[in-house]
Amino acid sequence: MNIDAILKIKGRDVISVMPEELVGTAAEIFGKKKVGSLLVMDEGHVEGIVTERDLVWALGREGSAILKAPVSKIMTTKVMFCSGSDRIDHVMKMMTNSRFRHVPVMDEGQLVGLISIGDLVQQRLAEAELEANSMRSYIATG
Repeated sequence: MNIDAILKIKGRDVISVMPEELVGTAAEIFGKKKVGSLLVMDEGHVEGIVTERDLVWALGREGSAILKAPVSKIMTTKVMFCSGSDRIDHVMKMMTNSRFRHVPVMDEGQLVGLISIGDLVQQRLAEAELEANSMRSYIATG
C-alpha cells in the first residue's frame, strides 16, 4: 500500500503558518485544531515544519518569552518529503531512522498532504487485522 491510499482516507488538508507567525499563535493552533505539526510556508513554498516537540523544547530552553518570537526561530528547516506513490514501509523507515513524526507529501512539485507516524501505524494495524481475519476464515473453512 502507498501513501496516496492513506491520504484518500484521512484527507489532504494541511494546516500551515507563515514564517513570521508568532510561536504563541502556533501553540493556539495546535490546541484548537488538535494537530501535532504545522507546515511553515511562504508563497506556496515549504520553508520548514514546526511541531509540538519543537515548541516544548523551545519553552524549556527560553521560557515563555519564546511565545512572542516568530515560528521561523524554532522550526525545522531541513524538511524531508515523501510522494503519494511511496510505499508505507519505506516512509516508516525514513521517519524512524531520521527520528521525526510528520512528513509532507509532494507530487509533481505540489504539496498534496501531510502524514504522521500515527497515520502509518493505524494503516499497518488495519492491514494486520485484515490478514488475521483472512487466516482465521481460511482455517475455519479448511
